[in-house]
Amino acid sequence: MKRFTRAAIMGLALATTAAPMVAEAQSRRDRQERRDDRRDYRQDRREDRREYRQERREDRRDWRRGEYDSRREYRQDRREDRRAFRRERRDDRRDYRNDRRWDRNNRDWWRGRSDFRDYRGARTGYWYAPSYGYYRVEPRYYGYRWQRGSYLPRSYRSYYVRDPYVYGLRSAPRGYRYVHAGNDIVMIAIATGLIASVLHDVF
Repeated sequence: MKRFTRAAIMGLALATTAAPMVAEAQSRRDRQERRDDRRDYRQDRREDRREYRQERREDRRDWRRGEYDSRREYRQDRREDRRAFRRERRDDRRDYRNDRRWDRNNRDWWRGRSDFRDYRGARTGYWYAPSYGYYRVEPRYYGYRWQRGSYLPRSYRSYYVRDPYVYGLRSAPRGYRYVHAGNDIVMIAIATGLIASVLHDVF
């Protein structure tokens, strides 16, 4: 009996001593696991930030490359536009030199010109404006002789002379325009229609 009691006491003492030791060991394992978890978390965050920075660098590089390509294409387009514009200007000048111009001594000077392609001679009650075609006029103005200082009616002021050079005219001053008025070309003040000069019997 004494032997059993002694064994029980020793077992109880061991249990009392071992329990805190087991708890302490478990606590150490838990702390170690938490440290490992934090370390892994920090490592994951570092890797995530590193990947994010790398992606941003690649995005910026791609954006710069795309922006550079856009600027290069824009400059190329501008160069091509300027070249095309210069070609057109050269063609226009060549056409001007080769084009038939108004000649007071040649009544058929207008034949073959594109702006007179639908001209079929004088028509009673109508005027003809090159590049515009025939349009009706009031009977009182048909065959009217325009004079400097008179006024061109408002309804006839929109038939501008598109190319004064053909008629040997200089560019109109600011505020004035050349207008076809029947068989004449008149220079009028845009605001009032006052006739400043007249070129008679153009065709």
